[in-house]
Amino acid sequence: MIDLRSDTITKPTRGMLEAMFKAEVGDDVYGEDPTTNYLEEKVAKLLGKEGSIFVASGTMANQLSLRAHTQPGDEVILDRNSHVFLNEGAGGAAISGVQFFLLEGNRGILDPLKIEQAIRDPSDYHHPVTSLIWIENTHNRGGGSIYPPELVRDISRVAKNYNLRLHMDGARLLNASVALGIDPKEYTRYVDSTSFCLSKGLGAPVGSVVAGNREFVRRIRRFRKMLGGGMRQTGYLAAAGIYALDHHVDRLAEDHANAKLLAKAIAQLDCFRINPKDVETNIVYFRIVEGKLNPDDLKGELRKNAVLVHQVGNGYFRAVTHLDVSRQDILQAILILKRAVSQLTA
Repeated sequence: MIDLRSDTITKPTRGMLEAMFKAEVGDDVYGEDPTTNYLEEKVAKLLGKEGSIFVASGTMANQLSLRAHTQPGDEVILDRNSHVFLNEGAGGAAISGVQFFLLEGNRGILDPLKIEQAIRDPSDYHHPVTSLIWIENTHNRGGGSIYPPELVRDISRVAKNYNLRLHMDGARLLNASVALGIDPKEYTRYVDSTSFCLSKGLGAPVGSVVAGNREFVRRIRRFRKMLGGGMRQTGYLAAAGIYALDHHVDRLAEDHANAKLLAKAIAQLDCFRINPKDVETNIVYFRIVEGKLNPDDLKGELRKNAVLVHQVGNGYFRAVTHLDVSRQDILQAILILKRAVSQLTA
């Protein structure tokens, strides 16, 4: 099976499993798990922050970050297609009591001027208080689009001018830094806090990390416990994250190359709409030209031939390349896609 639905479906490699098996563990709620402590120190150093904390998932990382940065009734400025808005069960409203001010980004990338124009006048009691700017890098619904570091710098200046916090949802932050060939600190130096997933392209089975200053991490730790996220012998999971950071970061470039290969092949089929130049990392979105194919039939034909893609809706599909998909798998998927299109349009 060639599974292109998401990079979350990756499974631990043999080396990662061995690292997990050998991990030294303790009770993390007591702060006594040495492997988890080491991972948190390693991530803080990687991102140039005072501290970091291991959490169960990217969604937990996002919801805890919202809670730590805001008060109920605050407003958060973000792109309308952000994961934290679309795909987290209204957690921002339910857990933090915040309101979202949605902007139309360019494939998810926000314009600093539009952000500034959206900031509320704090002296007007009719309006909520703007307290946080939220950016997503890479941007999932933007097709893995990348924020240029200088744009993050400019957004940071807006935040500082208005005494706001700036958080980067960096679920795939290392995809962005690898694609641009830069140190992730070239991003994180401009944000108050950030996070990234260990369980997507990095291939760990579970977990994300959130990073920021000591007070922010302290608040995250408290809210993590409040929401049931305090786990015990997390060192087995942390060991997988350490192994991923040591062995699976540079190879993300292979996923990007495979995604671009797939996008170019899809663009050659006149029943789809896609701009291969938009594929910057490992996410490929494409759309069926109206009337050319039935989306359900296409998905079913691909599945029948052992290729899985994510059907987003309205004729849109997403394919994500990752650790468990080789160049040969992509070439095979392209052949199967071409054959499916030929059969369905005959």
